[in-house]
Amino acid sequence: MPGHHAGARPRIPIIPAESVTASTCTGAESFALMVLGDSMAPEFNQGDVVIIEPEGLATEGSYVLALWQDEWIFRRLGRRADTWHLQALKPGYPDIELPDLKPIRGVITQKSRPGRRRATKHYAG
Repeated sequence: MPGHHAGARPRIPIIPAESVTASTCTGAESFALMVLGDSMAPEFNQGDVVIIEPEGLATEGSYVLALWQDEWIFRRLGRRADTWHLQALKPGYPDIELPDLKPIRGVITQKSRPGRRRATKHYAG
């Protein structure tokens, strides 16, 4: 295959955030999204690309993609007593209390900064 190198990793599709639909996030294939906004700074900055594993195990402290009130949201999953919360990393953004984990549609397993190969970081997923 032209351009294919032995041992090369398969390409993961990058999907623009405005194109994300419920069906995009229900398959078993990993996909990538670009971070928009600053709610997850300083760990994730605008323009970073994150890899989402739709079937990843979401646990306390995981970075997750959730569908909440018809909006896609990227947050850290937290737990207080018997309730789950979506938490921004940057102060000033409110926590979102979840009735259960059904809104979680995937776990972030990796981030990278376009144009900076060495700026890749992996997360448990």
